[in-house]
This record gives sequence, C-alpha cells and structure tokens, in this order.
Amino acid sequence: MRWLMSLGERTRPDAPTYAEDPAPDQARALALVDDFAHLFTVLQEWRQEYGEELTAWAVQVEADDVENLPAELIEQWEWEGAPVRLDTERGGYVKVSDYRDVPVRPGISARTTTGLPLWTAAP
Repeated sequence: MRWLMSLGERTRPDAPTYAEDPAPDQARALALVDDFAHLFTVLQEWRQEYGEELTAWAVQVEADDVENLPAELIEQWEWEGAPVRLDTERGGYVKVSDYRDVPVRPGISARTTTGLPLWTAAP
C-alpha cells in the first residue's frame, strides 16, 4: 500500500478553511509515495510552488504509477473522497485530520449532488 495525495482547492473566500477534494484526474498536483511521512516532504515542495497555506487530501492505495492510476481508484475517490486531510499553516505547521475511523451513516454523503465535497474544518 502506498499513499496518494492530491492538492485541494480553496474555492470559497467566505470560508477560508473550506477545501474541495478533487479526484486524482482533476487535481492540479498529485503525489504517490511509499510512506505517510513522505507526504510532508511533498507538502513542503507544494508550499513553495502553490503558496504557504494549502490543503491536501490523501488516501492509501494500491498503485504503482501516478500517471496510470486504476479507474476504480479514481471512481472511488470521486464518490467517497479522501479520508485524510492535511492543512499547512503559518510557521511551517501541518494539521492532519484523519476521517478513516469516522462511522459512515446511511443517507449522509461526503459529496453534494454535484459531486463537490462537503468536508470543512473549523478554524
């Protein structure tokens, strides 16, 4: 198992902690690493490229190449989203929110009817 991470999109100026969770085929940036700790190195590089404060989403996957991800993986991401959120903060800090153990409740989805994710974090 490896970790796949996509760069989130902060699209709502009225809600600065809101970040969309783009599927891998729609993300501006994507990384596939062997160990969770390597995600922090990628985040550091993304900060230099995309700005100091950003959000990324990550999930464990069985994949060998970020360029050729299985269609099932992308479809599952589009439906469920990624369960781990990483928010970079001023001063070089990273806030990790792990939603893997959050119970799934029938009738509640992580996505709107248009496919947009609903996950938000309090400031």
